[in-house]
Amino acid sequence: MTKPTKAISINTGGGDAPGLNAVIQSVVYAASHLGWKVYGIREGYDGLLFPDRYPDGGLVELNPDGVEGIGRMGGTILGSTNRGNPFRALEKAPDGTLREVDKSDLVIEAFRKHGIDSHIAVGGDGSLTIALELHRKGLHVVGVPKTIDNDLRSTVATFGFSSAVSFATECIDRLHTTAQAHRRIMVVEVMGRYAGWIALHCGIAGEADAILIPEIPYDIQKVAEALKKKICVVQPYAIVVVAEGAKTAGGDVTVKSREPGRVERLGGIGDIVAKELGSLTGYEARAVVLGHLLRGGSPNAMDRILGLGFGAAAINALKEGKDGVMVALNPPRIEYVPLEQAVSGIKTVPFDGDLVTAARALNISFGD
Repeated sequence: MTKPTKAISINTGGGDAPGLNAVIQSVVYAASHLGWKVYGIREGYDGLLFPDRYPDGGLVELNPDGVEGIGRMGGTILGSTNRGNPFRALEKAPDGTLREVDKSDLVIEAFRKHGIDSHIAVGGDGSLTIALELHRKGLHVVGVPKTIDNDLRSTVATFGFSSAVSFATECIDRLHTTAQAHRRIMVVEVMGRYAGWIALHCGIAGEADAILIPEIPYDIQKVAEALKKKICVVQPYAIVVVAEGAKTAGGDVTVKSREPGRVERLGGIGDIVAKELGSLTGYEARAVVLGHLLRGGSPNAMDRILGLGFGAAAINALKEGKDGVMVALNPPRIEYVPLEQAVSGIKTVPFDGDLVTAARALNISFGD
């Protein structure tokens, strides 16, 4: 008797990141070698919950020919969402207000209806927490870590981070020339949420004069004093890199908005820092917010390799019968860690870590 073909699914949730398509391509290639079918779910779990929204019904079969060459493309062919938590799905109440409803049982039912044996969830801490909860409800799940913030504690690196840092560094390189021409302080705000990895890496690589990160609360007076000492005839300008989650000693993060069904949106700290530094130093200060530019574009070589490696490892995990795990980079190997461990907390920059120590040796101020 012929063994039935295994059917698996894959989705991408949360913010997009360079390397997502590389994971999808690798999963499809590796699964096809085993004779497995792969289905892509549109926009997180929305393709299962709201199939009528999509011309293809929200679930599309993926084959090697259809994913050929997508690994070098940015974005995700499946789409993504940061409002797609089936445990807290939004719907309109009779009075017209939005309310949160648990629709996770509908998701589990949809997997069974389509005959899907296992699921590969690609995402950051939020998406992988959802995957963990679905696993606890009986879904066979393997997670793949994705975030440009590099803040998942159980993996040395996540794809998307390297590309984001490379682009941010290129932007800082350009700002050096315009800052020098106008004798300005340029404040560059970058993503990262509650972790300062992007700011720290691109700040060092871009030879910033100050780096402000969430892990080291800053005193704006100390930042201003450090910049005034550095600005001179030889260097008549300054570059300050600010993580979006940076905060003053005793202060809190700067929030743009809070909306039902999604995490709070950080941002605006760059403008605040620029205004304060301009007042305290007497130099003109301008803010540049890189924002979603860090998420866009093609993945660099490192993120392509990491995405392709993670995808193949996810299929290997399913082949070995692993469940409720996340693939993780622990050089020189890709290993498997329990999802529960992977989402138990975020990885933040150690205030006395080697990179912070190196930055201080380079006379970069953290405002502390």
